Amino acid sequence: MTSSPQIPAVDPVKLDRLAEVAIKIGLQLQPGQDLLITAPLAAVPLVRRITEHAYKAGAGLVTSLYSDEEATLMRYRNAPDESFDRATGWLFEGMAKAFSANTARLAVAGDNPMLLSSEDPEKVSRANRAQSRAYQPALEKITNFEVNWNIVSYPNPSWAKQVFPDQDPEVAITMLADAIFAASRVDLDDPVSAWRDHNAALHKRTKWLNEHTFSALHFKGPGTDLTVGLADEHEWHGGASVAKNGITCNPNIPTEEVFTTPHALRVDGHVSSTKPLSHQGTLIENIQVRFEGGRIVEAKATRGEEVFNKVLGTDEGARRLGEVALVPNSSPISASGLLFFNTLFDENAASHIALGQCYSKCFINGGELTPDEVAARGGNKSLIHIDWMIGSGEIDVDGINKDGSAIPVMRKGEWV
Repeated sequence: MTSSPQIPAVDPVKLDRLAEVAIKIGLQLQPGQDLLITAPLAAVPLVRRITEHAYKAGAGLVTSLYSDEEATLMRYRNAPDESFDRATGWLFEGMAKAFSANTARLAVAGDNPMLLSSEDPEKVSRANRAQSRAYQPALEKITNFEVNWNIVSYPNPSWAKQVFPDQDPEVAITMLADAIFAASRVDLDDPVSAWRDHNAALHKRTKWLNEHTFSALHFKGPGTDLTVGLADEHEWHGGASVAKNGITCNPNIPTEEVFTTPHALRVDGHVSSTKPLSHQGTLIENIQVRFEGGRIVEAKATRGEEVFNKVLGTDEGARRLGEVALVPNSSPISASGLLFFNTLFDENAASHIALGQCYSKCFINGGELTPDEVAARGGNKSLIHIDWMIGSGEIDVDGINKDGSAIPVMRKGEWV
């Protein structure tokens, strides 16, 4: 009796290409620049390849911090109740100090999206609030785009099981790896050149949108009639951008979006989600919300509604928008037909909005604005930034001019 050949879980050549893209395109790491990496334990193979490429590019010091799913579960099942109102503020203060010293930031995504699905949702919510508050000093450096940063992904076995539940573990890992590699353009012979071409195409979109200076976007389709007012002196971005330290980087790999900042007080109408939102172990499905004066005044979901309402209760800014993004329905991630349970991928399958914190870089001369000036232009402030999808092949988008006239931007989910 012969056994079937073993399927290699992760292609080492494409894994190395992903690491190279992370350093050369994602970060454009500079000689002498330090790098801080965060990753799940399962992603050690990718972190090692990234570290190698970082040092080859002349990195100063590369520091890696790992998270452990098992240790996280041990906390929820054994820690004293009061610990869920605390977080490691000293660690995030140190990260903020590192970013102030021009340390680049790279996050490897790949945690089990359903890790906390069986844990007490109240503890999960409290821990998230504590984490968000403690993380603020470091997060502000990222949202203000003070340093070059990047996110890439690794096919953690527990994540692969969620995406491909009917497959054997080895097959699921291989399939998720292939999906990640394709979306990240590292299944091509020259992914660095492919990314340069892709960035150029995204920049054409942002140039067109910035030339029109729309005052609002109108989304119309099944379950959706939403007007998203755009912040005063907003600016569209997509693909590679220049951080305040002067380094051009691609924060998200993959990325198919162009995005900007809505006005926190000028969003009205109703909108329905077109894909589930995976948030801290809960799959939130069929979200329906109504906005008045920029604020969500009514919210429901067919699944995960309690968790969604806890998110909305994080702070005042959690009920307002910090981002609106346009993604064609024909994007490679949408075409894959997969639900990744990971916002980095799922947000690039459809146009989307984000609750919470805005990006200050999405303003003209945004790098020079103070927080008060960002707020005066309509930028939102919050402890959270959570994207969820509202686009599909049935959604039309119009750009609204200051005089109220409309210009078609998307029809049936595609650029006009």
